[in-house]
Amino acid sequence: MMLPNGEIKISKMTPDDLRHLIETGEGTYLEFKKTIPSLKKISREIAAFANTGGGTLLIGVDDNGQITGINSYFEEEYELYKAVNEYCIPPVPINVEMVHAGSNDVMLVRIAEADKKPVFIKNSQKRLVFIRENDESVLASDEFAEILKNRTQRSGVTFEYSENEQMLFRYLNEYGEITVNKYSQLINVTTYRASQILINLVSAGVLDLFRKKKIEYYTFANATR
Repeated sequence: MMLPNGEIKISKMTPDDLRHLIETGEGTYLEFKKTIPSLKKISREIAAFANTGGGTLLIGVDDNGQITGINSYFEEEYELYKAVNEYCIPPVPINVEMVHAGSNDVMLVRIAEADKKPVFIKNSQKRLVFIRENDESVLASDEFAEILKNRTQRSGVTFEYSENEQMLFRYLNEYGEITVNKYSQLINVTTYRASQILINLVSAGVLDLFRKKKIEYYTFANATR
């Protein structure tokens, strides 16, 4: 279990450094929070960073980049650690520091990229996986969660170059991208079977998965989109 050490760790970041960081704006690796929302919501943000490339949470900064400050360091710190312990599977290591910014203090929370992915979030029906997409933490599809798992837990992934794969490659050569539903229709199999073929090809480095208008597409790895 991750626990706070009961001490305030003062960051080496200066007020000017903090303002420069804020000026870069929210994005894949940076998120502002005026206060800590519910434990479940903040755990989703933390897990999303861990499942992507790591990142930083600034607590005490509103969405417009205005420094509002925190009310109580220890209360906020307690909520953060409670969130990662109660909702994140496995618990996500976090590094919490405080930055003095004039009359206000801001919490700097650094989250490293997870060594083993995905980090799940507890939910009433099934565990969920969140990832960073631009400046948002979004729910990942089952396919994307499986790809995260394969990338960190499997090595030497191979695929069979059967008629199904040949039909896929011919389609991609002509159209550039494909969805699970379209592929299942193309080779006349269930969407589950189609997704497993596509997932394996992504894990083998042959394909890439990307989202466009909230729809997931598969394309050749390193293809220009």
